[in-house]
Amino acid sequence: MSFAALLIEVCYTRVISFKLFYYYTYLIIGLALLGIGTGGVVVALSRRLREARTDTVLLWSFLLGGLSVVASYVVVAYTSLDSLAIWDYGTTGSAKSMGELLAICLFIFVPFVAPGVIVATLFGRRPEGVGSLYFADLVGAGLACALVIYLTGSIGPPAAIMLAAAVFFVAAAIVMGRTRPVALPVILILLAGSIILTVDPNLLPAQRLDTTKVSFKVDKPIYSAWSSIFRVDAVQASPDVRALYHDGIIGSAIYRWNGKVASLAHYDFAADPRAIPFDVAQTPPSKEAIIGAAGGHEVLASLWFGAKHIDAVELNPVTYSLVKTTFAQFDGHLAQYPAVNYVNADGRSFMARSDQSYNLIWYPAPDSYAATNAATASAFVLSESYLYTTNAIVNSLQHLTSDGMFVAQFGEINFKDSPYRTTRFVATARQALEELGITDPQDHILVASSPARFFGSFTLSTILVKREPFTTSEVQRFVGSLSSVPGTALVYAPGHPAPVSPVSTVVTSTPAQLRSFYDTYRYNVVPTTDNDPYFWHFARFGTVLRDYFHPIKSQDREYEVGERVLILLLALAVAISAVFLLLPFVTIRSTWRRLPRKWSSALFFAAIGFGFMFFEVTLMQLFNLFLGYPTYALTVTLMSILVFSGIGALLSARWAAHRHTLALLVVVLIGLTAFYVFGLTPATDALLGLPLAARVPIAFVALGPLGLCLGMFMPLGVRAVSGMCDAPREYVAWGWAVNGFSSVVGAVLATLLSMIFGFHLVLGLALVAYLIALVAYRVLSRGRAAVTTAA
Repeated sequence: MSFAALLIEVCYTRVISFKLFYYYTYLIIGLALLGIGTGGVVVALSRRLREARTDTVLLWSFLLGGLSVVASYVVVAYTSLDSLAIWDYGTTGSAKSMGELLAICLFIFVPFVAPGVIVATLFGRRPEGVGSLYFADLVGAGLACALVIYLTGSIGPPAAIMLAAAVFFVAAAIVMGRTRPVALPVILILLAGSIILTVDPNLLPAQRLDTTKVSFKVDKPIYSAWSSIFRVDAVQASPDVRALYHDGIIGSAIYRWNGKVASLAHYDFAADPRAIPFDVAQTPPSKEAIIGAAGGHEVLASLWFGAKHIDAVELNPVTYSLVKTTFAQFDGHLAQYPAVNYVNADGRSFMARSDQSYNLIWYPAPDSYAATNAATASAFVLSESYLYTTNAIVNSLQHLTSDGMFVAQFGEINFKDSPYRTTRFVATARQALEELGITDPQDHILVASSPARFFGSFTLSTILVKREPFTTSEVQRFVGSLSSVPGTALVYAPGHPAPVSPVSTVVTSTPAQLRSFYDTYRYNVVPTTDNDPYFWHFARFGTVLRDYFHPIKSQDREYEVGERVLILLLALAVAISAVFLLLPFVTIRSTWRRLPRKWSSALFFAAIGFGFMFFEVTLMQLFNLFLGYPTYALTVTLMSILVFSGIGALLSARWAAHRHTLALLVVVLIGLTAFYVFGLTPATDALLGLPLAARVPIAFVALGPLGLCLGMFMPLGVRAVSGMCDAPREYVAWGWAVNGFSSVVGAVLATLLSMIFGFHLVLGLALVAYLIALVAYRVLSRGRAAVTTAA
């Protein structure tokens, strides 16, 4: 059950990122926890369920769970909406889109109710065996974590969801085989159907995408594949261009090439802004690194401008495979060209492990929406935001030769009025220079803007940064090169007049002026760090709340929409969780009133729900850089915490009898939190040069002690409340519901808090939550002791 449930949860994060937009993936964890919690409430309220045989409950839960998985996927696939219309308040389109979004939520929620019924039934009927049951629960989820990345990349999320349905039917067949063998053929037919859908997911209906995304009914893909980062669809845009759509949004392209550098002369003739850094350097780079090589456009430009060796780093394995093998004949075998080392890796980790010094390090980001889309997909950790932090820029500058140059390019929707991407990157670059001891950043930065002529109408900014000051001749070449690209404007260069802009203000202001600018500027453009890597978070939550009930007119989804969705999800999490998990106890209020110390138990179960989610979400992000590939961060972090929590649950019965257990838990949790806040980054930085085969077990073991501690809390609480009254099942269901409520809310709240205050503060709050839980447990354990003494 647990394996199937977690498989569905993670796979739906990918499906919803493709179907809607990246920020709606926050929805999935909350809906999964809500469904599981609701299942526990159903058990508490239904006398028929409480009185039914355990095998009967299991059989029908597995059977209906499997059917709901298939049916819900079909309904979600057929439901289409315009998510941006939600914010056009007071219109029919807004109401229609909100209703469609709620329908999608409902049908994603439904398959998780059956696992909740199973967990609540077994926990309530076997409180003395809760440790072993909780162990099985978490290990099953850990096994799903170990396999889900492989499954999403090999068979795809839709097929993996059907595999989860097949697992439900296998479990139903096992139970039916020992209870009603005569009806077993029915289950086997359903199992066969789910296996067929797993093997051939094309039999399932195609997902109808958000109406603001591309319609693949019009633009027929010539190739489609899922990865754990985003889905890639290749469309033949012209005879010489194959456009790559990332989760339904144009991301990059692969260009026809004959393998001969002489055929790339159009990079000169087409007045391409990619020429600017090469014009400034004048001498072709002997070593160059391109972080985010995508389909190879910048690689081709670099070859034309004479680069001798290029390390081209691409995060997405599907894009990497397209360039290297699938479309190799089309792109002139670019990945095999002698001067090109095309690498599938996370750019930040690649640079941190590299011992090379480069003449040019290039961060091309004309596909900023694709980068944003990757930033929060698959349970918050598949992010390229770590490329755009102060720490990342410091590392890149340290990998430059003495006269080397760092280049970044960003697409802006409205550069004239809202150049917030460029402004934030320049602010982050300035802070990186200051951390390297450079006190005159205004001599180390050049910025220009050009009209982009690819993938839509917007502005492309070009930012050049050096450790050494730009020479007078380099600045002159920079200014002179702008005239060769029509429409290009100077934004900032030392000694050259340019219109005052947020970008030039960030470069030239004194520290005091800069702080004032950050405080008063409409957009959040403060430098990002590894503790706060949300580069794409430009709207302050105070501004978002003030404007929340005003319609959004802009088509720029990077400003306010994601923040509005997170606030909406938090409000929905609180409201829906209260309705589905807490309000139903009104129907058994006479029993609920008899529950002793119910507010202490509520505090305990709420605290461990918040604490667990706060630890889980932040540690996924903190291990992202060390493991080098975001999918590994998701897999290893979740698997380690879940498996070790399961072991902790298994040991909880033995440890509960020891007098000093609570004191030991306090000391260990404080020590572990201190290590994760102050010691984890230095430790992982020191070990970053190790091969991946060594880094994965190190991360797994580093999370183990925390998992052991966290896994003890739920069984301790269940045992405490189940022995305090004559309604143990109802009391366990109450604890399960409160824990579900706090987990649902905590999943969204952890992200909001980390965006506002950073990961370290959220880790501190996680520790505080567990300390509160320990205090509440002392009260509960005294209550159980009093009941035992009275008996």
